[in-house]
Amino acid sequence: MSGDANIAVVTGGAGGIGAEIARQMLEAGYEVVVLDRDKPKQSHAKLHAVTVDLLDQAAVKRAAAEVAGKFAITHVVHNAGIIRPATIEDTRLDDLDALTQLHVGAALQVVQAVLPGMKQRGFGRIVLMSTRGALGLASRTAYGATKAGVIGMARSWALELAPTGITVNVVAPGPIGDTDMFRSVVPEGDPREKNLAQSIPVKRLGRSDDVARAVLFFANRRNSFITGQTLFVCGGASVGTLVI
Repeated sequence: MSGDANIAVVTGGAGGIGAEIARQMLEAGYEVVVLDRDKPKQSHAKLHAVTVDLLDQAAVKRAAAEVAGKFAITHVVHNAGIIRPATIEDTRLDDLDALTQLHVGAALQVVQAVLPGMKQRGFGRIVLMSTRGALGLASRTAYGATKAGVIGMARSWALELAPTGITVNVVAPGPIGDTDMFRSVVPEGDPREKNLAQSIPVKRLGRSDDVARAVLFFANRRNSFITGQTLFVCGGASVGTLVI
């Protein structure tokens, strides 16, 4: 392996935004290791898959150790996420615990596993996925809280890792219409989709490729002077209010 080889872990990389991130990374010459409950639909000589339930702390620990043992990981993209929308009254502590593990805990476990190698090589790019909803959105208690936690965690990591050549940044998407996650909240044909698009300043929903390009920007080896930042890929929705 050459000293400038890019080998990325992408959690939740089997579908949706994660699959597009993996596709764009592969196209850019990265080797990609997907951690997901499902196997990727795409195939590529440089694409590897480790099947794991990221809600299972013990399983994530094993999978992360396996990946760190097999690959000289240079990039971590923690994309995996679920919403579990509910009003305050209906939010369950079980859901809060699950989303804390998925959005925060799994990221920590994967990074802890690969960090020794990154530090030894003096290089790393960590990109975490948050959401425009971290700024506030009705019925998003567990989702908003844990995704806001991702931003705080990234800022702390950025300060700690800055002297080591490792950057840590966050991409926070707005509504991305071509994902199963979005469709779980707004089904096909739901009039809320049109209303939502009209409420976004650029007058359209986002696409997975919009988000993936932002991830690739932070992942670029040349972008070493940007760390601890959150980039909202939301069509301007983070500037004002957003109503679904």
